[in-house]
Amino acid sequence: MTSARIGFYTGSFDPLTNGHLDVLRAGSAFCDRIVVGIGVHPGKVPLFSADERDALIRATTKHLPADIEVETFDGLAVDAAKRAGACVILRGLRDGTDFDYEMQMAGMNGVMSPDVQTVFIPAGPAVRHITATLVRQIASLRGDVTGFVPPEVAAALRAKF
Repeated sequence: MTSARIGFYTGSFDPLTNGHLDVLRAGSAFCDRIVVGIGVHPGKVPLFSADERDALIRATTKHLPADIEVETFDGLAVDAAKRAGACVILRGLRDGTDFDYEMQMAGMNGVMSPDVQTVFIPAGPAVRHITATLVRQIASLRGDVTGFVPPEVAAALRAKF
């Protein structure tokens, strides 16, 4: 019997975007279970609470083939990945800037935990331009974000602003 292939996908997910869903969809092709790790940083004040982000992630990922779990963490992502039993950390790449940063992180994580590999997933052309920061800015100015986020997230953003 083979063991489950567990992936760990970290981010702030403030809010979850269609780009995040693109990475989760792609990761579902080779992971049986994906743990979405919501990074909680004491010095940052997010738009959505960790509980709200958790609920939005759960509501928008039910259709994915992999079993999706959500947890929060406040330490190193590689340590949270190990606690979750993950063999891979999933990272989305939009452009060369992301690649340079993510390569550094993958190298550091590889030294700290050689048994957890980093897998880069290139963003699809339809979502490459989406960032949670821009989505928050557009929503705060009452712009239409429906092309950038799942419907549940768009509704939550409208309620916030």
